[in-house]
Amino acid sequence: MEEQQKQGHFERNLGLFDATSIVAGSMIGSGIFIVSADISRQLHSAWLLLLVWGLVAVTTTVAALCYSEYAASIPEAGGMYVYLKKVWGKRVGFLYGWCLFLVIQTGCIAAVSVAFAKFLGVLIPQYVNSTPFFAIGAFKISPIEAIAMGVITILTYVNSRGVQLGAIVQNIFTSTKLVALLGLILCGVFAFNPHVVHSNFTMPNFHLEFNMLTVMAVAMVGAFFSADSWCNVTFIASEIKKPEVNLPRALFFGVGGVCVLYFLINVIYLSVLNVSEIQQAPNDIVAASFFNVIFGESGRAIISIIIMISAIGAVNGTILSGARAFWAMANDNLFFKSLANINPVTNVPTNALMAQGAWAILLVLSGSFSALLIYITFIELVFYTITIGGLFLFRYKYPDIERPYKTVWYPVLPIFYCVFSVFMGICLLIFRPENTLPGLLILCAGVPVYYMKIKKAVLTTED
Repeated sequence: MEEQQKQGHFERNLGLFDATSIVAGSMIGSGIFIVSADISRQLHSAWLLLLVWGLVAVTTTVAALCYSEYAASIPEAGGMYVYLKKVWGKRVGFLYGWCLFLVIQTGCIAAVSVAFAKFLGVLIPQYVNSTPFFAIGAFKISPIEAIAMGVITILTYVNSRGVQLGAIVQNIFTSTKLVALLGLILCGVFAFNPHVVHSNFTMPNFHLEFNMLTVMAVAMVGAFFSADSWCNVTFIASEIKKPEVNLPRALFFGVGGVCVLYFLINVIYLSVLNVSEIQQAPNDIVAASFFNVIFGESGRAIISIIIMISAIGAVNGTILSGARAFWAMANDNLFFKSLANINPVTNVPTNALMAQGAWAILLVLSGSFSALLIYITFIELVFYTITIGGLFLFRYKYPDIERPYKTVWYPVLPIFYCVFSVFMGICLLIFRPENTLPGLLILCAGVPVYYMKIKKAVLTTED
């Protein structure tokens, strides 16, 4: 009883603006500045580049509209883990949480923190580089890794002091990078080059046949990854005021707004840069080539600062939200029990935050996060599909649950999303098995771990 009295609890302190900021801030990282180079190399067409971003915008918004029914009906900490557990059972929920901790959430934290450090190195290369300053055998630490670990440590500490402080940091960085993205679009308007536009958008020399659709499906991976993490806000549903209203609104405004920005930014790229310049952008940083045309050499520094701001906001939003999913798993005896604690002073899951940060730091040190990130999109595609497809089962299993929001155009939207994502997943399995099969192995590796965890829980109960 005394332990329960000392146990903290989640408090609903975050409003609609905070929730929307978490959605947008978690989505906007470094991808929008980079991935269009690889997409254009695969498609060789300005029209198809915009079509890819348009399809990603539509499907991601559709996913958010479907997902909002869960968010409004089950406003509990844990987000997708809770939804999958209720619809498909604990095993599927655990497998999602397993991938979330091992790869998805922590891998994103590690990768974006390293991206922040690398672009800081663009500004001060004499101090921030990949030259090791500490080494014991094969184990090495460079300034880039040290800064990435510092970012993770500082933001984990900030979020351990309370969700309101974490939300304030998120609001500041999200607002700043939204202004920066709008500034990028405005610069493109003034630098509009009609000759470049004419060159890029002459009549297309392709036909949308089945083979072209498969190529597009594979090319979409980078765009999907750039538009991902929008569901992070549902991990903290227990800390949002009026979640039945604010969560669907935050998902719609956040996802819709970012997707529109992403599409417009690619339009702006193509109004200043030829497709060949996008394809050949140094280090794939299309935005650097864009600003170089407008501002010359100083454009390199401008884009570095913008990407650093975007990276900090994305890392903070991911750290803030993800720990709640691990808390929910621990609360169901499916993860380390100590992670189920809530700090009685700050009312946040401090242990879960620390575990998440520690694993992300280990990924930075191992250098394996870059390989893991290749598999993230496919793993998430699997879980998004079974979550949104699970809406049919959700309505069947829980016909009497209160639904403040119901998916619009049901069942058309969930069917559309599932057909689209299954087609994309099959294309990735066929044409990119080296990137998808390892992801499936990571997912399947969680099955024996689940049964060992369940067996241990049963034995403990019997004792």
